[in-house]
Amino acid sequence: GSVLVRPRLAARIANRRAANWTLENAPWAPAKAGRYVAGKLADWGYRLDGEREESITAVTVLLTRAALTDGGRRVSLHLADQDHQALILILSHQAGHAPEGEDLLREVTALGVVSCGTDTDQEDGGRRRWALTDLGG
Repeated sequence: GSVLVRPRLAARIANRRAANWTLENAPWAPAKAGRYVAGKLADWGYRLDGEREESITAVTVLLTRAALTDGGRRVSLHLADQDHQALILILSHQAGHAPEGEDLLREVTALGVVSCGTDTDQEDGGRRRWALTDLGG
């Protein structure tokens, strides 16, 4: 018979820490999202220098602002950490009409992220925007 080999990644992903918040579609939501992410990373013991914290906050603000333009009543912010990296994911709960220009991803990339992207998943929160960033050693 054949042997099913599970990738090791699955076990590592299961052990990561995660947090999430729901934010209303309001002018102050992007800044609040940035504070939530910086605060949770500090709670988890990351001592970020000022520049890195500003960068992570700016990434969160950009992603949140973009999600709010989809026009829903709320967005969901998800944060996870693993191997000294943070995944910041924003779900707009809207289908997302026109495809996102390269501008958002260029802006986010300019802030020093490892990777970022956007896609739409009707089954799982509609339009998703995400960035993976280093937290340092």
